[in-house]
Amino acid sequence: MAEPITEAQPLCASGDLLERDKAIVFDVRLWRAPARAFALRFDGKVVAYMNRCAHVPSELDWQEGQFLDMDKRWILCSVHGAAYEPADGQCVGGPCGRGRLMPIATEERGGMVYWYPSRDIQPVVFDDAGPPGDTAAPESTP
Repeated sequence: MAEPITEAQPLCASGDLLERDKAIVFDVRLWRAPARAFALRFDGKVVAYMNRCAHVPSELDWQEGQFLDMDKRWILCSVHGAAYEPADGQCVGGPCGRGRLMPIATEERGGMVYWYPSRDIQPVVFDDAGPPGDTAAPESTP
């Protein structure tokens, strides 16, 4: 089995994440299974979490990239109504109890946002054949 990836992974340009606006959603592998994560800017800081409610592991966003409530104060689960503090992912209301969102370390430098893999959360890595579902036939030379 290959060693886990630990180096910073480029996510987006810093300017792509506007304050309390739409999040960037990205694919990862959580415990070796395909999963989604998201990053958003809240109070000037980029935060990232797995896109999984702490109550029942379903995706949180009501439309892709839309995680915040109407007042842009809380991250809400569109399925269960659980509310989370964007700064630390802690449940603040609803059926998530004392749970919290699974955080992903981020860094902003040089006008770019990066995320850091962990033992449990790894980037999606494609082999030389390309992404799954890539059915394009290889070009042939006459």
